[in-house]
Amino acid sequence: MTDDAQITAATRCWIENVVVAYNFCPFAARELKRNSIHFQVSRSSTIEDCLVDVIEECRRLDATNTIETTLLILADGFTDFDKFLDLVAIAERLLIEQGYGGIYQLASFHPRYRFADSMDEDPANYTNRSPYPMLHLLRERSIEAALLNYDDPESIPENNIKMATKTGLEKLRSVLQSCYQTKK
Repeated sequence: MTDDAQITAATRCWIENVVVAYNFCPFAARELKRNSIHFQVSRSSTIEDCLVDVIEECRRLDATNTIETTLLILADGFTDFDKFLDLVAIAERLLIEQGYGGIYQLASFHPRYRFADSMDEDPANYTNRSPYPMLHLLRERSIEAALLNYDDPESIPENNIKMATKTGLEKLRSVLQSCYQTKK
């Protein structure tokens, strides 16, 4: 079993060498530099337990203004991408039911992430591939504020796909693999 520090290191490697390096999220570098990203390793392997973890992270964000965003890293479960997507859908509904709709937004990342109607080997999938399955909780107000200062935010996904395609499958696979090496 990999320890929490190794899991966090692999995730940080991914953020630095994929998300920030390829500018897949134009706001991540700032938060990484400010040390305002909370990395929470979860050992939960059931949907129910993960949902408890999601709400705990919402409460942490409620209580801690210095944390801008949380990555809930699912270290011991949800390796099956379809089951992970089930968790994401339920977690999104839970946020609304618990009064967190419009306060926090959920993004998802997974080692086997695949966009609908894409081939597994499509480089674009690497915009959302990560060392571990994870749920990313973001503050809605912060997203809105950041987007006010960003020209053409609607182009972000398209730009990410172009960058991933330009970079190529082998390079992206190699960079992500280097982060997997970090976790061992």
